[in-house]
Amino acid sequence: MTDAARRRSTPPSLLANLLSSPDMRASIDRTSLLPFYHQLKQILIADIQRPGVQPGDRLPSDHELCRIYDVSRTVVRQALSELETAGLIDRIKGRGTFVAQPKTAEGLVQSLTGLYEDVAARGGRLVSQVLRCEVVPADDAVAAGLHIDVGAPVLFLERIRFVDGQPWVLTATHIPHELAPGLEFEDFTEQSLYALLEGKYGIELRRGRRGVEASAAGAALARQLGIPRGAPVLVLRSISVGEADRPVEMFVAYHRGDRSRFEVELTRTRAPATAPLMLVLPQ
Repeated sequence: MTDAARRRSTPPSLLANLLSSPDMRASIDRTSLLPFYHQLKQILIADIQRPGVQPGDRLPSDHELCRIYDVSRTVVRQALSELETAGLIDRIKGRGTFVAQPKTAEGLVQSLTGLYEDVAARGGRLVSQVLRCEVVPADDAVAAGLHIDVGAPVLFLERIRFVDGQPWVLTATHIPHELAPGLEFEDFTEQSLYALLEGKYGIELRRGRRGVEASAAGAALARQLGIPRGAPVLVLRSISVGEADRPVEMFVAYHRGDRSRFEVELTRTRAPATAPLMLVLPQ
């Protein structure tokens, strides 16, 4: 059953039954120094993670939670707001509150990995539907990004990538053809592009630059990813560099906003006292 169908169903979910059963649910400790909203949030997290609770399961309404736990609506709203921010629930106006689909995390900086490695590291399965895999002439933007001549042959690889059977992201990748001749004949259904470049072609990826921005899905992209037109997507643009600072790969990826998140590791360093403050504006 799809998430949408589950949300339209009226019978109480396992989660709702758990929360409404005095024998199964935890209670607010009114002697604790912890705020009520924090206690309620922790209770709901524990229940969401119970075996048998599925994405799309409906939570009791705000009014029901107030009654079940004998707390104010302000407490309930604060707890649910923090759960929504954490990506554990979806609150849909006029429909209710539901257990969210787990989101696949990707490393945005610090380590140069692909989606294949990110998903595999978390025990998931990634399968790709290849839409195009062919050698084409580089246009102005691709030539500038890969530091090659306009019209030079590049491999163009376009894929819809499925994580555990669900469409997650549409990617469009360009690679200079001279670096990996014959790459267009490979089967990318269940194969890592980065592993292939490194293992078969001896191309070592040294570093990269990635940027992410928010956008809305157009009609074609929405059909490909199985989302409503206008739904939020995260657009990731990347250039990977190999030896001698030569660009090896350039891609743009359109991630479903309801299924993906990006994790960023930050390190604080002390800048020199005379270092200028720089503001980078979008071009």
